[in-house]
Amino acid sequence: MEWKPDWGLRGRMALTMFLLFALYIAFVGVLSQIGYTSMLIFVGIFFLAQFFFSDRLALYSMGAKKVSEDEYPQLHAMVGRLCQQADLPKPDVAVAQSRVPNAFATGRSQKSSTVAVTTGLLQTLDQEELEGVMAHELAHVKNRDVMVMTIASFLSTVAFMIVRWGFWFGGGSRREGGAPIIVAILVSLVVWIVSFLLIRALSRYREYSADRGGATITGKPGALASALLTIDGRMDNVPKEDLREQSEMNAFFIIPIRSGFIGKIASTHPSTENRVERLRQLEREMEGF
Repeated sequence: MEWKPDWGLRGRMALTMFLLFALYIAFVGVLSQIGYTSMLIFVGIFFLAQFFFSDRLALYSMGAKKVSEDEYPQLHAMVGRLCQQADLPKPDVAVAQSRVPNAFATGRSQKSSTVAVTTGLLQTLDQEELEGVMAHELAHVKNRDVMVMTIASFLSTVAFMIVRWGFWFGGGSRREGGAPIIVAILVSLVVWIVSFLLIRALSRYREYSADRGGATITGKPGALASALLTIDGRMDNVPKEDLREQSEMNAFFIIPIRSGFIGKIASTHPSTENRVERLRQLEREMEGF
């Protein structure tokens, strides 16, 4: 099936990225004026290293290991078939021993990506639902979401580090007086809060986009909707200690682990109800209603 863009969704993503870009340009201008360029370079090097090793860090955080075709032949065959339908190079496949039913994609590019699932997910979903989830993760790969979100988060991370460590990295400005440091910390605090909200909004838009892309790959939006409802319902039965161990990977998961009121209003994902409604609407469009 043809990969049709949602122009309204793309427009909202473009507006969010423009606002982030404008915010970051102003932020860099302020940092340059008050002598915090060295901080920017230091964090930039750290961030590049993190980006280069992001796939290994994500797999390590989840305890996921890459598996061969001999170990998981059906899973490999499914991913290979979906990649042909999506016109993508076949990524590595990883499995994490976890009761939390979830999946994620990681990697710097389409050629260096990995799609991972938990054993809890493999035991929870039927074949069509699992295809829907894997297609959603492949849509993230096709959209280069890991790279986009990493770049979008770069200066937000700089702002956070200045808020937290600004007094220690003040360098020459600190010796000349406290005012530039205070200005840097206050400006960074504003940039961090605004960019945090914009990045969360961008993340939610990209989840909608991956849902649409995944449904387009399989041609079965209803299967992905069913998978989302099944995973969301099963989360309540997962031991809380398992959820706490993996909550830091929320941004990568197909369904985030719930984290209270603050987690809901600043979520990286839209609500399951809204995602399912959009998939049902897409299903009706595909059927010609």
